[in-house]
Amino acid sequence: MPLAFYTQWVMDLETLQHRLDALRGYLDIAGKESRLRELEVKLNDPHLWDNPTEAKAISQEATRLRKAVENYRRLESDLQGLLELWPELSAEERAQMQPELDKAGRELEDLYHQTLLSFPYAENAAIVTIKPGAGGTEACDWAEMLYRMYTRFAERHGFKVEVVDVEPGAEAGIDLAQFIVRGEYAYGLLSAEAGVHRLVRPSPFNAQGKRQTSFAALEVMPEVDESVEVAINPEDLRIDVMRSQGKGGQGVNTTDSAVRVVHLPTGIMVKCQITRSQQKNKELAMNILRSKLFEIEWKKKQEELARLKGESRPNEWGSQIRSYVLDKQYVKDHRTGEMRHDPENVLDGDLENLVWAGLEWKAGRRETVAVGDEE
Repeated sequence: MPLAFYTQWVMDLETLQHRLDALRGYLDIAGKESRLRELEVKLNDPHLWDNPTEAKAISQEATRLRKAVENYRRLESDLQGLLELWPELSAEERAQMQPELDKAGRELEDLYHQTLLSFPYAENAAIVTIKPGAGGTEACDWAEMLYRMYTRFAERHGFKVEVVDVEPGAEAGIDLAQFIVRGEYAYGLLSAEAGVHRLVRPSPFNAQGKRQTSFAALEVMPEVDESVEVAINPEDLRIDVMRSQGKGGQGVNTTDSAVRVVHLPTGIMVKCQITRSQQKNKELAMNILRSKLFEIEWKKKQEELARLKGESRPNEWGSQIRSYVLDKQYVKDHRTGEMRHDPENVLDGDLENLVWAGLEWKAGRRETVAVGDEE
């Protein structure tokens, strides 16, 4: 066996070890272990379950921390064992260890991904809203393409998608799509996708097939339930009942089950026609309204903290985060520089590398890349 092969294997092991050491900092293992000890003291208190809500929150936090620490320690032990064993192995035995290294690499990647999903409410369901921007019918069509892309992404991850409202465009596509994605870290995964998405393509709505640029905006927020305190005065609400119609109202368009809730002080309007039950539609609309009001207050607090700390943060809403250029066969993320040359797969929901790159950028582990389109 050539020496280069042996050296490469040693380098791979050492690289994995270096990555594990770096991961220790991202995961804050010492901090997690300290916090876990505090929680275990509380869990041993026989009076803890006098308050079931608090007890459940403490138990869930302890379970998450314990899983992260145990996974890290197990991987640390496995890699240390491989490093100690390596000099005693024959070349053939080293070659047989490839699956072990591959497995360790995948587990390291999974642990690293967990560090990108450690922000508040990352585990919650995601409420996604898609609206067409400039571009008329083209933009409405583009909004529907994004709607399909993100529902396909959700399906690939085994997530459940609940359609809240879809309003068809005047000629094609949609004027609005709102849906809830439920699954493990749904909001965490989709959070960095919020922003303006740009499409460039030969127009299917133009007889000459002229090149057209369209825009659509994606809003993503965490779903919060009644356990999160949000003050809503009933006198500030206007609740309308109407006949369900259009896409998203399949099977309910013969009943007056659709509900529209308007929060008068803010002008926020939520419409839901997902079920035949008027009461269930109202409950879901109120939950979305609660989430919207919570997000507004949450953003105000974050902006105030940033101001007090002297931090300068760009206003991301309305900014172009990604371009999909179909005639030149590429997709480019303008924040991370991440590039794909298979737009058909991206539009079919294959977004994993773009999503993780966006989360790295959100976590401050990638510098914004100032790059233009290849046009």
